[in-house]
Amino acid sequence: MKWWKQKRREPPAPVVQVRRGEGHPFGVLDRYVPLRTGEMALYRAIREGVPIVDAAIWKLVRLCGGVGVRCSDRAAQAGLEEFFRTVDVGWGQRGVQAFLDRYLDDLFTCGHALGEVVLTGDGKDIAALLCADPEQVEVRIGDNPLDFTLCRAGLGENRELPWQELLLFTPFQPTGDAPCGVSLLRSMPFLAGILLKIFQSTGQNWERAGSLRFAVVCRPGEGEEAFAQERCDRLAQEWSAAMQAGREGSVRDFVAVGDVEIKVIGADSPILDSEIPVRQILEQLVARTGIPPFMLGLSWSSTERMSTQQADMLTTEITAIRRCVEPALCRAAELWLRVHGFGEKAEIVWEDINLQDIVEEAKAELYRAQAEKLRRELA
Repeated sequence: MKWWKQKRREPPAPVVQVRRGEGHPFGVLDRYVPLRTGEMALYRAIREGVPIVDAAIWKLVRLCGGVGVRCSDRAAQAGLEEFFRTVDVGWGQRGVQAFLDRYLDDLFTCGHALGEVVLTGDGKDIAALLCADPEQVEVRIGDNPLDFTLCRAGLGENRELPWQELLLFTPFQPTGDAPCGVSLLRSMPFLAGILLKIFQSTGQNWERAGSLRFAVVCRPGEGEEAFAQERCDRLAQEWSAAMQAGREGSVRDFVAVGDVEIKVIGADSPILDSEIPVRQILEQLVARTGIPPFMLGLSWSSTERMSTQQADMLTTEITAIRRCVEPALCRAAELWLRVHGFGEKAEIVWEDINLQDIVEEAKAELYRAQAEKLRRELA
């Protein structure tokens, strides 16, 4: 076969060994692929990159506070209250309320929370109540839905933790495909990624438009072509001197002879208005948290007072979250009772959620009293 008739061989496809490292500082949001398990690093990046999401979670943690305990035995009641008030929870903090704050933070961010009851050496008292990193464990489901075991997560090694009865585990909003719970931030990565791109682009545009750069164009006249380079160098020196004087705080004029044109580089390119898309994205993110916008500093309505419907919805949300963590707190309280020889059942008592206006509540109480008085007079 002649050489010019031979089939031309295509070169092999290149193998890409490196990828682009550009983008906003929270680039993990661009590489997000929805999985069945929670992506802890992704959710923590959302909280770090979008302050309003972090503020919403802390608001929920604070609103869910106010925990107490009660049992029928008077002798045990005083010791149980002392335990809830003074138990060591690590890092210089004491009390079940401090434990609950950390527990709820992990619950919202990771989709499940993990705690541990630490006994004293003789096993006759509870030494501490600690929160653990939810990434340290994996759940092994047993033969029936009521049977599950917490195992230590490792590199190809899932060892069952020895003292299961001392571990506290709470899933957040478990579903059929995610029985171990889902994060409050599960539906946010896509929108949070767009929001951070807008902020990153806005910052780059302001770096371009805020720090002005100039283009100085000098057009030589007839017979001046031979001195064009010399004249250009002279203009460059004078322009640099004028700019340097401006940075030092003094005023210096720039004088040139001939056809000289000065333009601001990039001035013809308008900066896109980001108010509407940013608000649309923030509306979706805030709606997922269930907190009224004005509580996060967003003035989207003509009034800043919380309506009755908003207060009722937020109260319902907080009550549901409290019901979610109540079994873990009950286990810790009942374990303290058993360790100290009491066979009583413990009941978690929460402070009342008061989001309504006190004046409106007083008026409602007055109207109820007046209605009751009229009923008695007519009876």
